[in-house]
Amino acid sequence: MQRLKVKLGPIYPIVITSLVILLIFTVSRLGLSIWQFDRVSEADGWLRVFSSGLRIDIASISYLFVLPALLMSLLSGKHLMGRICIWGLRGWITFGLWLIVYMEVVTPAFIIEYDLRPNRLFIEYLIYPKEVLAMLWGGYKIELLIGLLASITALTLGWKLSCRVTQGLTVTQWKWRPLVALVVVAIGVMGARSTLGHRPLNPAMVAFSSDPLINDLTLNSSYSLMFAIKQMASEQSAEDFYPRIGPDTIISEVRDSMNIEQSAFVTEGKVTDAKPTLANHRATYQGKPKNIVILLLESHGARYVKSLGGQDLSPNLDKLYQQGWGFERIYASGTRSVRGIEAVTTGFSPTPARSVVKLGKSQTNFFSIADLLKEKQYHTQFIYGGESHFDNMKSFFLGNGFADMQDLATFKSPAFIGSWGACDEDLYDKADQQFTALSAQHKPFFSLVFSSSNHSPYDFPDDKITLFNEPKQTVENAVKYADYALGKFVEKAKNSTYWNNTVFVVVADHDNRAGGALNVPIGHFKIPAVIFGGGIEHRADNRLVSQLDLLPTLLSLAGIDSQNPIIGHDLTQQVPIEKQRAMMQRGQDFAWMTEDNQVVVFSPGKAASSYLYDPELDLLSEKPIQQSIIRRAHANAMWGSLAFKNDYYTAQKSYLISHQ
Repeated sequence: MQRLKVKLGPIYPIVITSLVILLIFTVSRLGLSIWQFDRVSEADGWLRVFSSGLRIDIASISYLFVLPALLMSLLSGKHLMGRICIWGLRGWITFGLWLIVYMEVVTPAFIIEYDLRPNRLFIEYLIYPKEVLAMLWGGYKIELLIGLLASITALTLGWKLSCRVTQGLTVTQWKWRPLVALVVVAIGVMGARSTLGHRPLNPAMVAFSSDPLINDLTLNSSYSLMFAIKQMASEQSAEDFYPRIGPDTIISEVRDSMNIEQSAFVTEGKVTDAKPTLANHRATYQGKPKNIVILLLESHGARYVKSLGGQDLSPNLDKLYQQGWGFERIYASGTRSVRGIEAVTTGFSPTPARSVVKLGKSQTNFFSIADLLKEKQYHTQFIYGGESHFDNMKSFFLGNGFADMQDLATFKSPAFIGSWGACDEDLYDKADQQFTALSAQHKPFFSLVFSSSNHSPYDFPDDKITLFNEPKQTVENAVKYADYALGKFVEKAKNSTYWNNTVFVVVADHDNRAGGALNVPIGHFKIPAVIFGGGIEHRADNRLVSQLDLLPTLLSLAGIDSQNPIIGHDLTQQVPIEKQRAMMQRGQDFAWMTEDNQVVVFSPGKAASSYLYDPELDLLSEKPIQQSIIRRAHANAMWGSLAFKNDYYTAQKSYLISHQ
């Protein structure tokens, strides 16, 4: 070892630490792969996971140490600058080891929750330390303790290792230092790029499986996290992920996929037009305009609803399916709450970038139902049992037509407060109070009511439901409680002064989880949605429906004529079979499904793949499909980014319908 130290000179600490880190990555990857043995074996991925993983690990280590290696090559020695370099290197080694150990330790818990390695969701949650700490303390005490112990151990051993490897270093002669520095930088850059191609190594280069988690196992969690940070620093559009297509084709296909007459469009649809999808939408109901209430259920997938073939955990939703207008084949547009909010309040199609709720340019002057109804003298509000700043909701809402934020701070003596705020019963009591007061003022209103009890760590009051399983804080019990609270609200609303003049929809934001071996696990996108209220007749609707279709349908049922850019279908109208579709976004993967279950999937850096979906088995089998379907899917996958970039989806100065 001493001979090696002499030969490597000032680079010795970096080489030894790199070997230690490589060992940590390998042991962690091995443990995760054994845990996911069946999925790795099914993907025939043992060799690929570890060979590509070694490539990723070397790149990670190169990024971590290329600059310290350069500085040590040039500045090492017993002089002041040399001593500063040594102390700086010790701190960097200790920090690097801590980050790597910590990220690998928290990875299993993140995989259990999201079926992926830590990614941008990990970063986004760090923005809200109060809510996240409450969630972790409420349901992840053991994981917190493990993370704390791992951090203390990594910091302690890292500092000791840095001391040992930096003692007694030999110094390179000055005349050789430029050459050594050049060689070190060359090795570091080559290791980081890991390719002689135009683009450096990235996750797409080592992806090989249709199972996203298996592809993630080739990464290490520090690399996954840093790559997510890099992406977030400069939000990209669909053009950066999917094959390019001309804007004229995108606009033409999107307009043709809308279920309105061509004469209803305000513009001709050229690329130079301000808003190509802007059109006159006339409501089916033409009486006195009604109130609109969207009851958005946290993580309440179809698999928890007996009427939709799921578990018998939602009897009150099942009752609504027997009384109201229930959608039997409706699919969420994404896998996170902000994606559901985006769909039901703006009708904006999903993109591989973040939801518009979080993007800077859409914080003001972006089309929303609240902005439209506010101009029509509606009272517009958001009711939420937690803190409305979470996930940037408050900023987005206040900048786009929501005038009234009724969040936890406005609740008077809630009966139960969990990690995410007031429980669903308190939430619906608040909603009933608000609607009753607004009704007494004869003020039309729009309200988005967002539940939160069905969210990890699943806090809800005791003795409200018969537990489905033990312990109490499980997703099944939380679903039962959320349904119980909803049922209480519906019964109260039926006897209220606002019932007959209000159109309600209860809809999930997304399923509880969207894991599995499919890039876009379609079965996990299926959600419940029922429209109900005074005058809404019972209807079992088995058409293929997207979450995006609810907004124009609600406006039509409420008697709201308007000029808007929504591309979703008004479901009060007949929708031809060839225009029925669902669009789903999971991370950077986009899926388009037709009424007869043909599916087109776009993934980063790949050509479109096509499948036939079996809803009974929840399986995709490869199948060639018509180019016209692929072209339409491609255009819709690109539309959101094009519209966002070119301000095609901004708010209107006036939403009055044109009577040309």
